Amino acid sequence: MGRRSLHTAEELRELIIGASTELIQESGLSGLSAREIARRINYSPGTLYNSFENLDDLVLTIEGRLLDDLLASISSLPTADDPRKQVHAIANCYLTFAGRNPKLWNLLFEHHVPASQAIPDWYRQKLEALMGKVEDVLAPLADGLDAEELRRSARVLWAGVHGVSSLSAADKLSTITADDANVLMDNLIRNYLAGFEGARRQPA
Repeated sequence: MGRRSLHTAEELRELIIGASTELIQESGLSGLSAREIARRINYSPGTLYNSFENLDDLVLTIEGRLLDDLLASISSLPTADDPRKQVHAIANCYLTFAGRNPKLWNLLFEHHVPASQAIPDWYRQKLEALMGKVEDVLAPLADGLDAEELRRSARVLWAGVHGVSSLSAADKLSTITADDANVLMDNLIRNYLAGFEGARRQPA
């Protein structure tokens, strides 16, 4: 295959990532295979393993880029004077992001790394960066909470936002409600923040 000499190792890696992302966008995780990736980039299936340890390594790489894109979208939001408005903005950003390409977004939650394979530190760091954004915006409303409780609260909120976003992206909301996803998200954030702020005012 003369084409091999036309690509550096980094270029080949990007070709694999690009073809894999397209396959997932078209058919979800179930449509991803080394053979189909190789067919799309006109290389042998074995070439894939010169750039990635296995398919899980490849999928984690795609997920990492997705997390980076979401973090960039959240980071680009204008800063609101009221932290409550900022929480709403982050939640709506998440909802919009997930809805742009639901099959790719659902990859984050459909893909399971085998128990024998540890989640890479770089992947955990990306997740922590996103959680950090939520902690930062909740912090002004968290007077009296210790760092661990703030950390937990941010993750509870994130899980709720993900639930609404995922149901919407999968077009499953209509099975439980006639309300629009944006209405549900607004309701979730308002009620969560009301409870959050009320709880922290309770005497120990």
